[in-house]
Amino acid sequence: MPNALNRRTFLYASAFTAGAAMLSACTSGNDDRTGNNSGSPSPKAEKGKGSETKPIKLPTSFSEAPALAQQVKAGKLKPVQERLPDEPYVVPHRWLEPGKYGGNLILTAPSTNDAQIKEYMYGHSLLRFLNDGLDIAPGLVSSWEANTDNSEWTLHFRKGLKWSDGQPWTTADIMFWWDDMVLNEEHSEVPPDEAKSGKGTVMSMTAPDEHTLVMKFDAPSPLTAARLAGYVSRGNGSTWMEPKHYLEKYHPKYNKSVAKNWATADGQFDQKRNFASNPECPTMTGWRLKTYREGRQAIWERNPYYWCVDREGRQLPNIDTLTIGTIEDVEVRKLQIQEGKLDYVHGPFAGLTLADVSGLKKTEQRSKLNVFMWDSGSGTGSMFFFNYDHQDPKMRSLIREPKFRQALSLAFNRADARKQIYFNTGEPTTGTMSPKAVEYQVNDQGKEIYRQWRDSYVAYDPEKAKALLDEIDVADKNGDGKREFPGGGELKIRIDFPANATSDHQQKNNLLKRDWEAIGLTVTLNPVAPEGFGDQWNAGRLATQSAWEVGNGPDHLAQPAWLLPIEPSRWAPLEGQFYNVRGTPDEHAQKDVDPFKRTPPRMEPDPKGPIAALWKLYDQSKTEADTLKRRQLAWEMVKIHIEHGPFFMGSVANTPQLVLAHKDLRNVPRKENLALGGFVNPWQHPTPAVYDPETYFWSNPTEHS
Repeated sequence: MPNALNRRTFLYASAFTAGAAMLSACTSGNDDRTGNNSGSPSPKAEKGKGSETKPIKLPTSFSEAPALAQQVKAGKLKPVQERLPDEPYVVPHRWLEPGKYGGNLILTAPSTNDAQIKEYMYGHSLLRFLNDGLDIAPGLVSSWEANTDNSEWTLHFRKGLKWSDGQPWTTADIMFWWDDMVLNEEHSEVPPDEAKSGKGTVMSMTAPDEHTLVMKFDAPSPLTAARLAGYVSRGNGSTWMEPKHYLEKYHPKYNKSVAKNWATADGQFDQKRNFASNPECPTMTGWRLKTYREGRQAIWERNPYYWCVDREGRQLPNIDTLTIGTIEDVEVRKLQIQEGKLDYVHGPFAGLTLADVSGLKKTEQRSKLNVFMWDSGSGTGSMFFFNYDHQDPKMRSLIREPKFRQALSLAFNRADARKQIYFNTGEPTTGTMSPKAVEYQVNDQGKEIYRQWRDSYVAYDPEKAKALLDEIDVADKNGDGKREFPGGGELKIRIDFPANATSDHQQKNNLLKRDWEAIGLTVTLNPVAPEGFGDQWNAGRLATQSAWEVGNGPDHLAQPAWLLPIEPSRWAPLEGQFYNVRGTPDEHAQKDVDPFKRTPPRMEPDPKGPIAALWKLYDQSKTEADTLKRRQLAWEMVKIHIEHGPFFMGSVANTPQLVLAHKDLRNVPRKENLALGGFVNPWQHPTPAVYDPETYFWSNPTEHS
């Protein structure tokens, strides 16, 4: 019977309905925003949206955890006011309530030294993002200023800062990193992008005293503050400092007996500097490493010298210890969650998707984990993009034809992806930078530019897609029902993806295959070993990438890698690599060598093409001191994407990201507390570090010890 409801259809419909209902419950705002599962909102949390941007008055007195107070009483520690800097950082989030000290928080990571662990800790950052990246606030730097053209920046650090071993933190720790690592050709550390001028040349940096740093550029560098706030220093970004008093004995400049391989990957220096695997290494984060068992467990304890406090003057963190166990397998991790083995789960790190909501809600009573969501801030959801620099000239020529890419975007039925993968959340998109980015929040013009990019090739229109392919002679010439290359020849679209891609990416890839075959293309799915994917991509040997997403923000021009090729991992790898060597001797080297055989593979863009135009606008933006003019330059770059793109193809933007927190855990913000509903996905807006997990606390600490 053609209209009969078969078992598979019934089960899918039932699961989808249950998942959608659970998702609606999670995002309805009817939960208690302080972590209580009572069903009624907390009055305090209702008022607590976003974070203060004006300086908060310093508390008149300070307090500390009982365990530290006992050490003070025993003479093992100095009083808290002597351990804090002269002007501690007062965490400014409006949703916070006064905490309680004590307890242990159980987390998990794929490995004991995984970069995601450092995403919980903003302690080394010079400046910090607030309000989902709309604002930049002090960090270790208490104030800063730039000269008229933004070519010289002066940073003033808090006085009285201390490393976790009690030794003073000073600008000598930054200069040690700069002089003895970055500028030391024997060490692998290189100048980060924020240390280069708008011309791409490396700045000069000096420290006039222990609390002042001066950065001088040979051109205006107006994006410096935004770049200093991004990522997590000594985490997944440039380290920007190292504890000189501890590490100098492992550096040959200060210790002549150090072996020649001091700076190699297996050298002692880099092993000693890793505060996430070496408990001896001092840190500025809220917790310091206590014990470390490779591949099994890492235990972090309260840093008695942490430089941040709450409004009541309570030194943070509130929770005594973090216990981080390793679970590599996603399914095992989900089972651990459902069995109540974890206290806090940041969904993107755990491999959780919206399809997991129903199961997590059903086991909520056993796991004691509340399920709630923050906005992802993704501009694409699961995405797809061609390799603009593919090594096969025939395929490369077709990929670079905008109408070809536009046709494939129009042939993609995103409504199915939104329903099947994202449970009718988010917004269908051609693919953009993050909708949370300041360029789209600043005024109505910015909002309209975003809408134009999002909607440019989003409409599901297979007939128009066929017409565009016919127009560029991608047609069935031999009558076999399959479209061929212009001029003839078998055309196969290969959807390459890392073999360990999560289920949301693989579901989307199946939909792409279905929709593109429906307009007459031959499509194959090609899982690739993840270990070699990057090298193959950079060399132009892979045709596509279909297991990423774009979350870049908060400022397009501070983190522009998706907007234009400036490195080799995105949509034009060889041209991105060429941008990397501009201004260096390699720019003019190997001119007579095939671009794909150069070391590394790299090629110049067509001087009349879209990439050259994007580079020109970006070069202008890097030296433009006027903020509004920089925004306009970013909008001009977006217009190139609209006219000549899509260079990357999105599915559904700004879908929710899962966050799980034990019902007794407080000060974990809900979506309603956050300025833009959250901004989770991009690494340069480090989450949850931007929301200060050091303020989390147990309502009943003794029950979680």
